[in-house]
Amino acid sequence: MRKLPLVILGCVMLFLAAVAGVLFTKSRGAKAHPPEPAQSKADYRIKEVHLQEQDGGRSNWQLDAESGETFEDQGKTFMKKVTIHINDPARSWVVNSDEGEMIRDTKDVELRGHVVVVSTDGLRIETSRLNWTAKEQRVWTDQPVTIWRSSVEVRGQGFESRVKEDATTVKGRLRATITRDQPVADGKRS
Repeated sequence: MRKLPLVILGCVMLFLAAVAGVLFTKSRGAKAHPPEPAQSKADYRIKEVHLQEQDGGRSNWQLDAESGETFEDQGKTFMKKVTIHINDPARSWVVNSDEGEMIRDTKDVELRGHVVVVSTDGLRIETSRLNWTAKEQRVWTDQPVTIWRSSVEVRGQGFESRVKEDATTVKGRLRATITRDQPVADGKRS
């Protein structure tokens, strides 16, 4: 009778050792590599896209993307995680988006996903799609847009800015919110 508990204890110990051995062996096995992205019909696949252009010293832009695929027959490049830096004599802009495409011949750009535009003079624009027509120097969207500057927030259904005319229009039904600066302890506004 005294041997039965020792036999059971021994069996339990052997079982635990076997389970630990299997787990240890499985954890040391070859690591599975993530699957390669599905093959596309792109003519070129590019990691770390970098394009830059200067406009006679007046302004310049630089486009960076995490990756890109070029389709020669369509004349387009599709990009992921796009960042565009625009330097103008009056201010600079940074534009970020989840993805975008650029037409080779016209240099027209369409950005999609979470599109955020921030300028050095305090302007911020958010939308889900933003287009650039290079020939007209026109930035536009027909998607809902939110624009912030200082204590003003404007929401609309669409946006257009013509760079040469320095004219901007927010389209659709507008909603503007103006918040007051909060007073500080000494009575002056911040």
